[in-house]
Parts: sequence; structure tokens; C-alpha cells
Amino acid sequence: MVVAVCSGGIKIDFNNYVLAFALFYFFSNLYNHLKIVVKHGNTNVDYTISYSIAFAIFVGPLGAFIYETISMFSIFFIRKLTKTADEEEFLHTFYNIGSFALNGAIVYYLFRALYPIFDPVPFGFWILLFTLVIIMTLLSHLYLSIIFTSTGEFTSFKDVISFIQSRSILDIGKIAFSNAFLLIFLENKQWEMLVGLFLLNYLVSRSNIAINQSLQHKMERDKFEQMAYTDFLTGVYNRTFMDKKMSELNNSGEKLGIIVTDIDSFKRINDTYNHAVGDKAIQQVAHVLQNQLSTDDYLFRSGGEEFTIFLRHRDFDQCMKQVEKIREAVKSTPVIVEHFKKTIEISLTASFGFYYYKTNEALDIKNAYIHADQLLIKSKNLGKNRISEKNGISDVPSSSMY
Repeated sequence: MVVAVCSGGIKIDFNNYVLAFALFYFFSNLYNHLKIVVKHGNTNVDYTISYSIAFAIFVGPLGAFIYETISMFSIFFIRKLTKTADEEEFLHTFYNIGSFALNGAIVYYLFRALYPIFDPVPFGFWILLFTLVIIMTLLSHLYLSIIFTSTGEFTSFKDVISFIQSRSILDIGKIAFSNAFLLIFLENKQWEMLVGLFLLNYLVSRSNIAINQSLQHKMERDKFEQMAYTDFLTGVYNRTFMDKKMSELNNSGEKLGIIVTDIDSFKRINDTYNHAVGDKAIQQVAHVLQNQLSTDDYLFRSGGEEFTIFLRHRDFDQCMKQVEKIREAVKSTPVIVEHFKKTIEISLTASFGFYYYKTNEALDIKNAYIHADQLLIKSKNLGKNRISEKNGISDVPSSSMY
């Protein structure tokens, strides 16, 4: 306030000041709902493009102070009416008036002092505006860093540097070019061009927000879909996703190896130890199975301790080698758990039913899955830790014991 009052009054005639004031005030309020705000402790920090630099250079420190006072209190009353105000919104309003008005006075005097130096240089005007925007951005972040440090929200110099770096060079470029064009239009009284630039920036901002909201909604949908298709205990796909994938692959004409496997003697693990140990065993097996598969394969938790695997892009012999690798990996990887404050190792084995066929209209994939499930039962009946397989393409049954 002292700087503004001592600056010698508004630097342009009253009519031009009122017109410029009205335009900047109208569009600043129009942009208010497009603000990008980030929460720092109890304070919301605004990262939206500011046009106050051009206005301050045009009208001087006093004119900028009057504008910031009326504009900031208008925002304060709007936020109070819409119940979006911070707990300390009134105090923050005084801070905003002071920081913007002080920066406006600094940029006004710097511009007047440096313009004769930069003017003869090619693109000197634009370089000067870009430099001033960098200085104003650093000052704004410095003010807030002092406050956040005094309130304990910043506890180290690293916090300050990280906060200062939060404003990207692209943001600074947008502020610099926008204010440079606005200042040119103000100095030349090109009010229609001024309004056109405001409208252009508004439309671009609205468009960006719409795109960001669309992307955000897609990310949220993808997240919910992932949650819906993921088994909460193991992190692998669940039965719901298995049914979806079966429908997709049903008539694809693809050669597919369907494996159904479960942990041998799993009830004994629960009865001997507890369900927490049982859950750990299920997680361990899921991890081992997943590590043995390629990115094209699918792993599902299809039951309590049962898993289903779709092996893709392999012939029958390649699938059999893969199933054997999986069986051996489960057998050679004990589960390590804490039980009554002791670390114990529990050996695990699994039985496997493997059915290989070409997806087609003659045999529904659900029936192929039933074949694999029946082969699992066969492995269990034959003594567990086994693979029972059938090549549905050649229709030659066989049984293997390991």
C-alpha cells in the first residue's frame, strides 16, 4: 500500500484505466472457476496463469493495487457465498492483495528501467517479459516459502527448492507470452484484440480442462475395472475376468492350452497352522505361477486354492514343457512364514490338469475348461503332484507322473 500510494498516481488517463480495469476484472472472474489449485498444508496455492503483470506495467503500482484489492475481495465474497473458502480465506485475501500488488510495483519499475536496454536487441521486448515473469514467479514462490517455513509446513531447504521447481518452464512461457501480447494491445488501445486474446485463452483453458477431465474419468474407469477384475489376495486376475477372457477367445480359432491347478493338501495347511498361513501359501503359489508365464499368457485365481492358466502361442509339446516347469517351480519354492514368532518353511506341491485344443464352434471353451478340470481330478486321484494332460487336437489321451 505504501509503495502504491507513493508511486505518483495511476499512470494512464482515467477512461482508459476504467476500461482496462473492467476487462481484466470481468475475465479474471470468468477464469476463476478454471483455476488450478494445489493444497499445501492448510493453504491452497493457485497455479493458474496470471495476467496481472501486463496490467501493472500499463497502469502503474497504484492502479494495480486498486485492481488487486477489488478483484481479490470479489473472489473472497464469491468463495464465501459458494462455501469454497479456506478456513483462513480472509487472511489469505490480504496476503494475495499484498503479494500481487507488490509484484506489480516491482515489475512496473523493472520494466521502465530495463526496456531502453532491451528495446534495441532483436526480440528484446519478449526476452524482457520472459525475464520479468521468471523474476515474479521466483518472488511469489519465495514469499510463500517464507510463510510455509514459518508455519512449519516446510522443514528443510529441499522443501523450498522442490516448491520453487513446481512451476514448469511451459507455465512460465505461457504467462510471458500472454502478458506480452496483452501489454502490446493495452499500449496500442487495441481493445478488440485484447478481448479476443482473453476469449482465446479462456476457450483453450476450458478445452484443456475438458480433456483432462475426460482422461481422469478414463483413468478412474480403468482403475475400477482393474479392481473388478483383480483378485484381492493374490493380485492376479479373478474368475470374473476369466469368464470375460473365455468369451473373447471362444471362437478365435487360436490354439490354447488350458491348465487347472490347485495346491495339494491345502486343508492340512490351514488345519495345522492357520488361515493366515494358508493365505500366504496361496499368494506364494500365485507369485510362482506368474513368474513362469509370458506376457501373452493369462493367470486367474479361479477358486480358493485353485488357479487357471491360459497358455497361448505354443504347440502341445511346448505347453507340456511349460507345465512341467511350473510344477517343478512350485515344488522347489517353499513358503516362508512367521508362526508363533518362529520362521518356518512349508513345502508345497500342486496337481495339474492340462487340456490343449483349438478354439472353435464345435467345442465351447467352457467345455474345454471342464476337460482340464477333470484332468486335475485325475491327477489328484493318482497321487497328487502330477500332470494329467490331453491333446484335444489329436485327441490322444495320456497321463504322466513325476
